[in-house]
Amino acid sequence: MQIISDESIAEFKKFLDSHEFFFIIGHKEPDGDAIYSCLGMAEILQKLNLQYQLLSAGPFKRNDIRDKAGLFTNTPAFLSEPERKKTGLIILDCSEMARLGDIDGDLRNLDTFIIDHHKTADVKSSCIIDSSSPATACLVVQLYEKIIGNLSETAAKNLFFGISTDTGFFRFLNEDSENVFELVARLVHAGASPRKTYSKMTGGKAFSTRKLLGILLSRAELYYNNKLAVTYETMEDTKKYGQEGRDSDSLYSTLLSTEGVEAVLFARQDTEFSCTAGLRSLESVDVSTIAAKFGGGGHKNAAGLSVEGKLENIIPLICKEFAKVL
Repeated sequence: MQIISDESIAEFKKFLDSHEFFFIIGHKEPDGDAIYSCLGMAEILQKLNLQYQLLSAGPFKRNDIRDKAGLFTNTPAFLSEPERKKTGLIILDCSEMARLGDIDGDLRNLDTFIIDHHKTADVKSSCIIDSSSPATACLVVQLYEKIIGNLSETAAKNLFFGISTDTGFFRFLNEDSENVFELVARLVHAGASPRKTYSKMTGGKAFSTRKLLGILLSRAELYYNNKLAVTYETMEDTKKYGQEGRDSDSLYSTLLSTEGVEAVLFARQDTEFSCTAGLRSLESVDVSTIAAKFGGGGHKNAAGLSVEGKLENIIPLICKEFAKVL
């Protein structure tokens, strides 16, 4: 993880000073990093006595963020044209407007600042983007400390949670992550609890999610000398077991712990004509490049995509791309 430069800090402070009101938003189908980065950013603005509104297209499917849904809305406050000129849009954990999802209002043409840690295409807005950072929450921690000072207990707990979710509770960090652990130590010193955070991340799963996990594991098949594990979820599965409290992390970690497996493809038929897919890998396979070929993106070892089509057609196409790198 790189340390945010003084120049970038100054650019962000100038952005804050140039506006009177802010929309704070992360990507659709939010995860812990997106939601808790937004909450960390909200506290920065609070401390600076700046007005803001938290936005999210949702849905809040994940068990570990569901209790935060009431803090967000998908309907931006109405602004007159003079007010829009004084409004800033802060996008966290995503770099593309399309990934913000369905918002019941117009966010286009607002002065925008992006804070993200994903590999991204050409970004024309002001931004702080560091693909070496394991989570957007790490970037928000640095902004908080440089602009506000010592972290409050609430901010520490929120940002620790964001970092924990995107790092698989630090399982995905490499040996060159010393400065990340130094940052995390400051969060713990400010009041974040590793034990309580892990319990919230992993506990409280509905029994239906255990049943679905078993079905997805039983359906898994191995390809390319057992290096790629592939499984899928049908619309009938979703209807029977629901969409709430999913536990895809357990699915990926179980399959990746299988001897010889280097990557996992999990595809789901969302509608009659569209699918989503999650891609995960171990050390060397860059799944973000595979996702990008289908209009998706993400990290080297964790990425996703949404595409038109049916499972029986989409899975072979994605598998062909894996065949080139396995």
